[in-house]
Amino acid sequence: MTDNVDEELLARVEDHVLWLTLNRPDAGNAITPAVRNRMIEHLSEANDSFDVRAVVLTAVGEKHFCTGADLRAGRAAPPPKPEGVPDRLAGDAARMIRTGIQRLIGAFLDCEKPIIAAVNGTAAGGGAAMVLASDLVLAAEHARLIQVFVRRGLIPDGGGTYLLPRLVGLQRAKELIFLGDDLSAADAERIGLVNRVVPGAELEATAKEWAGRLAQGPTKTIGFAKRLLNRSFESDRATMFEEESFLVELVTGTADCAEGMNAFRERRTIEFKGF
Repeated sequence: MTDNVDEELLARVEDHVLWLTLNRPDAGNAITPAVRNRMIEHLSEANDSFDVRAVVLTAVGEKHFCTGADLRAGRAAPPPKPEGVPDRLAGDAARMIRTGIQRLIGAFLDCEKPIIAAVNGTAAGGGAAMVLASDLVLAAEHARLIQVFVRRGLIPDGGGTYLLPRLVGLQRAKELIFLGDDLSAADAERIGLVNRVVPGAELEATAKEWAGRLAQGPTKTIGFAKRLLNRSFESDRATMFEEESFLVELVTGTADCAEGMNAFRERRTIEFKGF
């Protein structure tokens, strides 16, 4: 990791919300391997943290949310190869993708706490993938989402071909990936990629309000619901019904479920604790 990774990814916990802010505006808030790995660490640690009950990902500036991986960032030197072995072997690039952007997107999907993407500007490449992998998406009016890969002769490498059809349908996903056109925040909301579009000046406050509501909710219940929802498109009905029944049973044993039932019977305000 670079020495300044904690300056390039700002992290703070406030009112049970983990705020992760990309802070590389001069580089389009592109992520280096060090920033990517630190994000994965924060999301993994959030799973075990009683102090974190929701996550917000946003970025500094008004122009870019995240333009993907920083292609100018140096990579760790590979181990030496025996004489005669070519510099690039079959599988090297695939391994880099698996351990890089795919591992990051997996951390989003597997995080047991709900994640809000507060998109303050252009989200392209891996930045767009992080938006697709978030649970809720807020976007500034001027924000754009771009499946930029086709412009470079590439296909999405951050789970775009997996996530995008599940969010907008197969035909729309093909349009976005094949053509690579800029998608405005308003159009992204219209086709279901964004939950709400707000003026740029209201983005942080709206994210704070939504995250606050999530952080005051029954954290385990929301986490289990996220798990079921994320599996719903590849599981058959029998499997989903069985998993649902087991998770509902687990939830009924939580303190928050007992609090919800008692508060309903006693006609008082609910005070969830997150466990």
